[in-house]
Amino acid sequence: MVNHSGSYLRTTSRFDGTIVRVAAFAFALTVGGLFAVGPAPSIAAVPVETFVQQNVDAGVTILQDKAKPENERRAKFREFLLGLLDLKRIALFTLGPWRRNASQTDLDAFVEAFRNFALANYDSRIKGYGGEALKVIGSRANGHDDYVVVTKVVDPADPTSTDPLEVDLRVLSENGRFVVVDASVEGIWLALTEREDFTSFLGQNNGNMQALVERVRQLTAKLIANEPSTNAR
Repeated sequence: MVNHSGSYLRTTSRFDGTIVRVAAFAFALTVGGLFAVGPAPSIAAVPVETFVQQNVDAGVTILQDKAKPENERRAKFREFLLGLLDLKRIALFTLGPWRRNASQTDLDAFVEAFRNFALANYDSRIKGYGGEALKVIGSRANGHDDYVVVTKVVDPADPTSTDPLEVDLRVLSENGRFVVVDASVEGIWLALTEREDFTSFLGQNNGNMQALVERVRQLTAKLIANEPSTNAR
């Protein structure tokens, strides 16, 4: 993840200063919850909004616990994300139609590489956390059991901002449980963007899954080394 507003693999200069910190936190929370499954609250005026706010608040509580050193907070937040994430499902989704013809060995290698990449990505972004939070401000129905929950980023450095960053979450209801299937930062839907990047890379490399795995591993190494990532295309 190198772009807080779009791709895991894409670099941009759209954000700087406070916005970098704000978008980093929003990206970590929204993508950290990508495909997260949780029970729908049984009592709420708007249950889907309650589900989103409860998960956001849980993450914020961990990050704002100043009684613990930063490394412990980050470790706990990583554990929190792992409890929400279905990284295998996310990884396979990003492969699009290329998944169908890939061998199980290649798929397993990609899922492992993606998992390491995603966790390194989230961890690198939390380093820039500056106390931001997400506040649910409404929701709309896309169709039956399909919702978009609208949130805004509340930045403690600018709490009265008249132009807060908007983060939208697409949430489905499946058998009485909510599942977040995508997140949008400034109108850019993240899961779809990630799939575009990976499928584009595979298209340019004759569907070579090993090449994609190696590329993802390289990006992970750069994140760990705190080096800027570059586009995988």
